[in-house]
Amino acid sequence: MRLPFRTRRARPAAHAMDAPASADDHELVGQAREREARRLGGRERATTLVLAGAFVVVAAAFPVWMPQRTSPDALLMLALMLAFASAARVQFEVGFGSAVPTQLVFVPMLFLAPAGWVPALVAAGFILSKAPEQIRGTWHPERIALHLVSAWFSVGPVCLLWLAGTPAPTAVHVPLMLAALAAQFAFDFAGSAVRGTAGLDLPLRALPGILAPAWVVDMALTPIGLALAGVAGAHRYAFLMGVPLMGLLAYFARERRVRIDHALELSHAYRGTALLLGDMVEADDSYTGLHSQDVVGLVVAVSDTLGLSPRDHLHAELTALLHDVGKVRIPNEILNKPGPLTLDERAVIETHTVEGERMLVRVGGLLGDIGRLVRSCHERWDGGGYPDGLAADSIPLVARIVCACDAFSAMTTARPYREALPGEQAIAELRRCSGTQFDPRVIDALIDVASRSERPALLELGRAA
Repeated sequence: MRLPFRTRRARPAAHAMDAPASADDHELVGQAREREARRLGGRERATTLVLAGAFVVVAAAFPVWMPQRTSPDALLMLALMLAFASAARVQFEVGFGSAVPTQLVFVPMLFLAPAGWVPALVAAGFILSKAPEQIRGTWHPERIALHLVSAWFSVGPVCLLWLAGTPAPTAVHVPLMLAALAAQFAFDFAGSAVRGTAGLDLPLRALPGILAPAWVVDMALTPIGLALAGVAGAHRYAFLMGVPLMGLLAYFARERRVRIDHALELSHAYRGTALLLGDMVEADDSYTGLHSQDVVGLVVAVSDTLGLSPRDHLHAELTALLHDVGKVRIPNEILNKPGPLTLDERAVIETHTVEGERMLVRVGGLLGDIGRLVRSCHERWDGGGYPDGLAADSIPLVARIVCACDAFSAMTTARPYREALPGEQAIAELRRCSGTQFDPRVIDALIDVASRSERPALLELGRAA
């Protein structure tokens, strides 16, 4: 239930915690790992510190506000905190973060520990869970504040159960237990909403979809937690019977991590191969190489604007980098001809998309998929392109994006036989060809990117738009 911009509990996932990771999931997991060693950003830091400070105030006030008639059992509280920390280390990496089985300990904690101390125990458990990473330096110390933000989820059920007199976890009180679970999710969502919208510019409407899979994990583990709490009513340390289950989950979590490690290594290998091929293109034709790099930047920005999935975003980036790779098979006297091409020369040039596909399909795997996209990068929205005469939505979206960005870059770049077009003319040409050569939706996104770019030529286009 923890977002990447918080700490680790049952954090949001793209899939259930036992589902195989997809290529999208691998990319998100890789990004989440990279963030852990970095300090928080400006607004992210400010929002996090405010939420963390507010939690410290609440956690400090609760023992006073919720006094206990008997002295707290320090040994039991220590055991609960250590068990919670152990559960928090069992991390199923999914999507933006991790799903962890802390519900197995948190639910018994609600009935065994003094109510006012539960939020502090949860926060301490979170902090302790990351102690090895903090010692090794793979978790930035500043991110300790995220642990305090994550512990906000505990406040809702603590308040509700305390006001209800903390009844025993029996079948009679199932409606109350469900209400406590709902309060847990409500406080979790509230903390996520504040930090996500104010600190990271995440749209509020996206948060339920991010959090929902992790809430499913918590709902699945809650009945087991209630059973452990019921047994612990007679034998306080009986909640530790959940430890073997955590050990089993830890084994599967390690197996999953190894599979994700291998997938990320393979992804990096594909990227390395793509960069090597890009360098080969640049060495053979410096204009084509630099042009491809320029197109990559535009394509990535347009993909962000259109909200492409992580998988399509990666495909767009690699397709932009390699869309001209087939030109290494084109004779240099044609490729670098300073004047207009003859019809026969134009026909030779138009084979570069098919040649690029052949080269990349031989590599196989992800780059084989990219090859099929490279083939379609010169198709037209009206069906007048090459090599297959595809039209409209039959052209892959990634290829449509690369096609428009490729044309824009070509128009605004000087060539030996012509000067770069002025900004007004380039943007006017894009608009003129929208709906014929280019996908109108892609053109709208490209113009929007141009208006926000820091590149002088693109700023000029934005003013003209």
